[in-house]
Parts: sequence; structure tokens; C-alpha cells
Amino acid sequence: MDPVAFNIFGIEIMWYAVLIMSGVLLGLLVTKINTNRSDLNLSYDDFLDAFIYAFPLALIGARLYYVIFEWSNYKDNLMEIFNVRGGGLAIHGGLIGALLGVIIYKFVKRKPTNYMLSLADAAAPGLILAQAVGRWGNFMNQEAHGGPVSQSFIERFPAFIQKGMLINGQHYHPTFLYESIWNILIGLLLIFLFWKRKKHHEGTILAWYMILYSAGRYFIESLRTDSLYVGNLRTAQVISIIMAALGALYLVYKYTRKPNKLTN
Repeated sequence: MDPVAFNIFGIEIMWYAVLIMSGVLLGLLVTKINTNRSDLNLSYDDFLDAFIYAFPLALIGARLYYVIFEWSNYKDNLMEIFNVRGGGLAIHGGLIGALLGVIIYKFVKRKPTNYMLSLADAAAPGLILAQAVGRWGNFMNQEAHGGPVSQSFIERFPAFIQKGMLINGQHYHPTFLYESIWNILIGLLLIFLFWKRKKHHEGTILAWYMILYSAGRYFIESLRTDSLYVGNLRTAQVISIIMAALGALYLVYKYTRKPNKLTN
């Protein structure tokens, strides 16, 4: 596999970056379509303003999260922290950074909480579809794969997947593919749920994103060989349990309370 997509003036542009940015553009497009839902009175311009706050912090959070848990690989070469060309962005760190950016935007612009939750609902399907595209960057880097598999197992997949998952003479679980497919299915479901969502159920699509993505990530993570750990626990699985629990609690809260006016 060649991780380099093309060269510009002698600078190598990696597939990892191309696919992540392609996912971002897809997410922006899906969110633009969703904000056109007239009964929610959402502004795509407001979303873009929030995105300007959230996206840089998402990138920083994704990298810092990875570096913190892989500190032994960076402590003797600090400049390598800034080299993300070969991968090393953790989605959970990115989500934490993006959340911080959105919170800052909310207070700077004094936006109502329920309005921000509605914007999050509009953005959630695009976010998960962006993740689906971004996972192919892991494929091009031959990373984020699972454990060894047999020839008979890998032959169930298309030839290019077989080739990409042949590393040093051994085939591996294409866990990037499992997660990408799972994310696409979630994205389509969330789009459907968003357009069926009742006006006063702000934040419920985001909650379903938290539950469904976390469920898939928890099981897929158990197959991976490059997991980040806290002690003997896989960090992504711990975060997935927390996210799913918070999402479920929010759904119970939202579906069992009476509609309310916008609040700060």
C-alpha cells in the first residue's frame, strides 16, 4: 500500500489527510441538508460558526489524546508529536476537543442550550458518516487493524482489502472496514431519525449517535491490536461504555419529560 496520494511541489500529500478532509466535507454537506428542516429554524451559518471553534480543537484533542496514551513513544522526540502524517488521531479525543469548542461557542455567542442541541442533532449524521470515510485513511496506512486471520477468512473480502491487510506476510482483520460499514448504517439511520424527530426532542439524535457508535466501537475494539490502554482496560471501550450510558440516560430524561421552551 502506498500511503502517499500525490505530490504538490515536492510535498507528499498523504491519503490519510485526503480521506479525513473528504469525510469532513461530506459531514458539512449532510449537515447543510439537515439544517434546511424548516420547522426547527436552524441556521447553517450558526453551525459553520460553531464548526470554526470546534474543528481546530477536535484536531488538537485527537492528537493529544493519542500522544498522552502513547507518551513512551514521544517523550524522547517531542517534535514527533506534531507529525500526524502517518496517523495517530484518536476519535474520542477529537470528540472531547469538539465538545469544548462548541461549549466555548455557545457562551461566546450566547446561544440557547436547546438550540445548540438541535444543531448537534443536525450534525450527528454527518459526523458519523465523516468517521466512516476517515477510517479508510487507516486502511491506506495499514493501521487500526485487528489480529491475524487465516487465508480462508480474508478471501471473503474483495481483492484490494486482502492486499491491504497483508502485512509482513500475514493477513489481519480489516477492523477499519467493520467500523466504516457500521458507521454508514448508523449515519443512514440517524438521518431517518432526524427527519422524524419531534420538535421538542432536542439532543435525541446526538444521544442515539453516542449509543450506537459506542456499541459498535466497543465490540470492534476488542479485535484491534493497537488499542490504547488505561492499566489493563482498553481506553476506547471504557469511553464507549460512558458515552452509551450518558446517551441512554439523556433519552430517558428527554422522552419522559414535558416539552419546554428554549432555555439558556
